[in-house]
Amino acid sequence: MKVGFKLFAEAFGPRELVDQAIRAEQAGFDFVEISDHFHPWLYSHGHSPFVWSVLGSIAERTDHIGLVTGVTCPTIRVHPAIVAQAAATTALLSEGRFTLGVGSGERLNEHVVGKGWPNAARRHEMLREAIQIIRLLWSGGYHSYDGRYLTLEDAQVFDLPEESPRIIVAAGGEQAALLAAEEGDGLFCTEPSKALTRVYQDTGGHGPRYAEVPLAWATNEGDAMDSARELFRFALTGWKVQSELPNPINFEAATALISRDAMRDVFACGPDPDKHMQVVRDFAAAGFDHLCLINAGPDPEGFFDFFERELSGMMRTMGRPG
Repeated sequence: MKVGFKLFAEAFGPRELVDQAIRAEQAGFDFVEISDHFHPWLYSHGHSPFVWSVLGSIAERTDHIGLVTGVTCPTIRVHPAIVAQAAATTALLSEGRFTLGVGSGERLNEHVVGKGWPNAARRHEMLREAIQIIRLLWSGGYHSYDGRYLTLEDAQVFDLPEESPRIIVAAGGEQAALLAAEEGDGLFCTEPSKALTRVYQDTGGHGPRYAEVPLAWATNEGDAMDSARELFRFALTGWKVQSELPNPINFEAATALISRDAMRDVFACGPDPDKHMQVVRDFAAAGFDHLCLINAGPDPEGFFDFFERELSGMMRTMGRPG
């Protein structure tokens, strides 16, 4: 079992994210995962820095912790050739610690370049082509690609790591899980779905299975619930909504009636380690072996202390005999 920490780039500026990554390494996390957004989900979040600059800084300020994008959309806002170059550079700066998480994206971030927003089936095919382009460029030399949706003309990435990063593919449904098995090196999900891990493995997927685990630590349950609602109420809208709304103002409206009690149904809220571990075990039981902990609580440093004191040991011994 590998344990990661979610760097919530929508709620913190770039320097704070780097500091949190350093603290996560000190606390014993195996990796940090960071989203690749242009917009935050909600206006109240107030942040959304450029992920590749943040990753480069983290790579230089840490020694051994893994770095993962969770996730990059390499199709509309950023062409896969640019993602291939950015990921290769990040892998070099981190000396092989980088993993490229990719997905079909959200209108929230991708519409900003004015190229429209295709339907889900087309987005999946675009993602397939993008992964193929990235792998072509990572193989060295000049390449061209003439796909149905994406093209590449006579391009080469000159600075390549000796070993290419893994490509982990996000899946919110069975078709995307199949795509992860066919084109990716691993699976990335945000719900404890046995159905998705089963499709991935039954269709030939044999790489790591990442999932984001929703926790909200605070010294009392009420504060944790309030913070979870403030920061993560967008997560309760469901993927079909999350992928389609265009701007933070739309998410503010769509989440206005989500209550703090509703957050408690999804997030482990409060100081009780047993509640947090129950959510962790749900994801492990669904077949995930790389668990990235979200802290939707109000105190990042308190969460790091809680992880070191309570969660780390229990998570490291899950599934061991005796």
